[in-house]
Amino acid sequence: MDLSFLDVIDREADVINGVSDYVWDNPETAFTEFKSAAKIMEALKQEGFAVESGLAGIETAFKGTFGHGKPVIGVLGEFDALSGLGQESGALTCTPNGQPCGHGCGHNLLGAGALGAAIGIKNYLETTGHEGTVIYFGCPGEEGGSGKAFMAREHVFDGVDAALTWHPSDKTEVRYRMTLANCQVLYRFDGLAAHAGAKPHLGRSALDAVELMNVGANYLREHIIQEARLHYAITNAGGYSPNVVQAHAEVLYLIRAPRFDQAKEIYERVNDIAKGAALMTGTKSSYDYIKGCSNCVLNSVLRDVAWDSMHTIGVPEPTAEEMKFYEALTKKSLQAYPHDDEHPLHWELKEKPMTISREYGSTDVGDVSWNCPTVEIAAAVVPFGAPGHSWAWTTCGKQSYAYKALAFISKSLALTGAKLFEDPSLIEAAQVEFKEAIKPTGYICPIPDGVKPRAMTSFLK
Repeated sequence: MDLSFLDVIDREADVINGVSDYVWDNPETAFTEFKSAAKIMEALKQEGFAVESGLAGIETAFKGTFGHGKPVIGVLGEFDALSGLGQESGALTCTPNGQPCGHGCGHNLLGAGALGAAIGIKNYLETTGHEGTVIYFGCPGEEGGSGKAFMAREHVFDGVDAALTWHPSDKTEVRYRMTLANCQVLYRFDGLAAHAGAKPHLGRSALDAVELMNVGANYLREHIIQEARLHYAITNAGGYSPNVVQAHAEVLYLIRAPRFDQAKEIYERVNDIAKGAALMTGTKSSYDYIKGCSNCVLNSVLRDVAWDSMHTIGVPEPTAEEMKFYEALTKKSLQAYPHDDEHPLHWELKEKPMTISREYGSTDVGDVSWNCPTVEIAAAVVPFGAPGHSWAWTTCGKQSYAYKALAFISKSLALTGAKLFEDPSLIEAAQVEFKEAIKPTGYICPIPDGVKPRAMTSFLK
């Protein structure tokens, strides 16, 4: 295959890198990514894509389409940040810098790399005259919002023949691992306020109910499957006065398991624990189902095509000067984590994964993978062992090597897409494997009808 169509990614490097920097400079959390979404949509329009916003009723969900007919290749882009993280480029120690949120998962790079891939695939279709369609899906709220699950529930991904995506990482590879399905639920307790010294017997403590619920959940851990996870955060302790019986309190739970039916079963048991805590304290309990996401369905056909494309493009090697930053960051701040002082950036392409591994995190990419064959690749942009969702990721978001990784990822995904257009048998084989994998139930959205996507500030009050 003539790879000259990929040259457009180098020509448009300023656009791709500029999008990444803009999103990094304007971090926005789930479903509030108005600036980031607008910037990417503007870039898509300038590159000749037809843009449609407000997908699935979500203001920051959009798509950019180019081409016509089959096959239809989707490229998934994300651009949301994490709350509670500040960011300062090139910092070697935690420096909140006064910002309430930051790109502790590298989604500024993710959205920009997907944009570069879409631009590359578009150029392939233009230069070859090949029939087919490429769609950039702007997917908001991956962090704590499961935006893609809401989009899948509203059939946004119907008709897509294959989906391609990537994620920044501390290693360069094709991701071929199972993730956990999850659901996120806010539990509320309402009691009676009273003076904690003079008349505590008149009070009914909602905070006591939260604490007892958490104790019950901790005992539950022994009696759920080993791969499951229970996380919680007290989001409202009822106030700051210890001499007041707290009349209202809230706790946010994230429940994970290998399959959503398992997560749902645990969720129902957690509901019973909440009811028991309310009964013990004389309070009333209620819950608010926030979101859910599915486990990833893997596809070996797309894995092979993607890995071969990464190998063909070749991973860019960092310069000695670039490595100095990662070495300094590792030695200064990452010694408490698994780390590599001698070779801190694991930029080399790992061998093609031939067996499925388990990952204990979650991603709403899983919901796309239940709707069409999907593959996710990764590129090292942070030092080995840097903890995800931390300032150690935000500081790497505008480093010079990150821009090299963007070009590599853009070209690798674009080449993957071009190969799928070039050889229809690849999509046919991927579809056969996909349909077998989702038997017998097919896709069942983990988010019930009636539950709407919401910014965190809307339900944490």
